Amino acid sequence: MTIKDKVVVITGASSGIGKATTEVLAKDGAHVVIGARREDRLAEIANEFTSGQVIYQQTDVTDQQSVQQLVDLAESRYGRVDVLFNNAGLMPLSPLADLKVAEWERMIDVNIKGVLYGIAAALPIMIKQKHGHIITTDSVAGHVVHPGSAVYAGTKYAIQAIMDGLRQEQIDNHIKTTMVSPGAVETELYSTISDEQTRAQIKQQEQEAGLQADDVANAVAYALDQPEKVAINEILLRPVNQRV
Repeated sequence: MTIKDKVVVITGASSGIGKATTEVLAKDGAHVVIGARREDRLAEIANEFTSGQVIYQQTDVTDQQSVQQLVDLAESRYGRVDVLFNNAGLMPLSPLADLKVAEWERMIDVNIKGVLYGIAAALPIMIKQKHGHIITTDSVAGHVVHPGSAVYAGTKYAIQAIMDGLRQEQIDNHIKTTMVSPGAVETELYSTISDEQTRAQIKQQEQEAGLQADDVANAVAYALDQPEKVAINEILLRPVNQRV
């Protein structure tokens, strides 16, 4: 099975990488089920595809039942779930000494627990099917730590461990895993940074040198459009001029 006719669930799909991936995969013939908190944005994306190629449900990845309902929607509509793309994430960068504990907790809830909730919802279906593909948006920050990024990078390092553990455990069930780890990407992710100076700096860097969301979406499509025997376990992509 190529991308055409695959049933794909995407979280964090209302903007940025999730939105771009929805559009790329739907144009390639996938059935895409999208979730995010901003239902109006989801409706706009779904309305681009009048054939019903994209359906949506408001989803909060910090709520396990909400994630389960999104995956259940895909299975009930199409009878299976071929791909789960755990894409929702936050990046409120700050030095540890700023003690922004609430932001740390929110990152853990979205970036780690949200991924685990997605796995919990989709994995039983994929085990029963004896096939599936779970993709997660990781980051260059899952490989390199900078001042101000300790907690964010910690959540992304955690994803490395979770996804590789999943890969090893599910080999016999033919379930593939892929981490997509972009560098600077021009998305709304910078907007989750509460410090105004840092937010402006990151926004400028992403606009001047960053990848576009479509670049990451195309990487996701590449991982999906492989023969059954081939698993792309990680794609690490940076702008050409990004040093670290």
